[in-house]
Amino acid sequence: MTTYADIFSKKERVEDMEIYAGSGAVNEQLARYGVKFGIYKNNEFKEQLFPFDMIPRIIDKDEFTYLEKGLKQRVVALNCFINDIYGNKHIVRDGIIPEEFIYAGSGYLPQCDGIKPPKGIYAHIAGIDLVQAKDGDWYVLEDNLRIPSGASYPMIARMISRRSSPDLFTGKHVEDNRNYAAMLRRTMDHVNVGGHTVILTPGRYNAAYFEHSYLAEKTGAHLASGHELIVENDHLYFIDYSGRKERVGAVYRRISDEYLDPMTFRKDSVIGIPHIFDIYRKGNVALINAPGNGVADDKGIYYFVPKMVKYYLGEEPILQNAPTYLPYYKEDMKYVLENFDKLVLKDVAEAGGYGVVFGSKMSSEEKVNFKEMLKSEPRRFIAQEVIDFLDIDIMEKCELLPRKADLRAFVLMGDEPMVWKSGLTRFSRNPDSFIVNSSQGGGFKDTWVLSQ
Repeated sequence: MTTYADIFSKKERVEDMEIYAGSGAVNEQLARYGVKFGIYKNNEFKEQLFPFDMIPRIIDKDEFTYLEKGLKQRVVALNCFINDIYGNKHIVRDGIIPEEFIYAGSGYLPQCDGIKPPKGIYAHIAGIDLVQAKDGDWYVLEDNLRIPSGASYPMIARMISRRSSPDLFTGKHVEDNRNYAAMLRRTMDHVNVGGHTVILTPGRYNAAYFEHSYLAEKTGAHLASGHELIVENDHLYFIDYSGRKERVGAVYRRISDEYLDPMTFRKDSVIGIPHIFDIYRKGNVALINAPGNGVADDKGIYYFVPKMVKYYLGEEPILQNAPTYLPYYKEDMKYVLENFDKLVLKDVAEAGGYGVVFGSKMSSEEKVNFKEMLKSEPRRFIAQEVIDFLDIDIMEKCELLPRKADLRAFVLMGDEPMVWKSGLTRFSRNPDSFIVNSSQGGGFKDTWVLSQ
């Protein structure tokens, strides 16, 4: 494991190092660029900055090679699983996964049954959340296959850091992360069925609107909202500023499944495109990521991913899950109830750090109530051992402080699986918290992957 202290000389560290002195300036520039995220709270939309810490997370070449191999394996297996579930459902018929875990999950969409997307790819962009334990081992915490966000933050932070500290990267042998846009464009072009590529946004009040616009700029795709796209004669068209219609062959959609097409899903959706699902079913447009992917990133399904790797690929999984228990199984329920104080409980339908509770932090009454809920709704929760994350230093008020951090790695599926040699490192700003999500007040770092 490599740290910043290993690649910066003593003279460059802490007080004297330009990276620390430039931290405030970089955050000011990020604010100017509108690098924010939005959250809805108490029925109000609020935008806030995503705080950036300039001490990078550093991953050496050999360690990233190991992660890269495991990430490709995992995402290929997940694509096989989605293809199977909306196809022949062999993994259910063979008893590897109970059918209740498929059909009772909110991510399963019966409307997608029998649909084969262009080139057979479902999860074009996967965000895999990992943590590194203090013993150096890596664990997958979560698979994000619907609309994973976050790649734009390290992209623009690296760009501004280069500008504010020109000598920062000299001689450090850091992989260039500016190729994400090219990787994304390659992924989109691979499945494009003919015509323009658009990034479909619900608009500026979406939590990740900055990313939508930034990726559109960097990839050369059109940034469009639902009212700028129309289905006619079994094809999708983009309406430009002059009213001219131009055919669209691929849509990188940044809106949730249920709002995508009011004719198929939620009838009250005003941000979707009527009948887009009909032409997607016919193969006349590619949707990136495919609708229905939520069947594979349900926290309950997460338990079975190592089994998927063995089942579909005939290989041993390279990356391990965090030790996880399913109260659905009697033996796991028994273990969870007996070891409640040592576990973290997660609601499978929640995201963004919500629905996560630590058994040790509950009152006696809360524990009794939660255990009763667990017994009545065993499919609703998973339980995991609490991994003691590796602490990563952040700079706060000119002082180095250890904080918990995770890594969101990005895997893109084009003509081959590709892992971006960078990633979004998120950290908790609360010294007593393991929850790093931006919606919970976390910050982010650049991730340096070393080339030698």
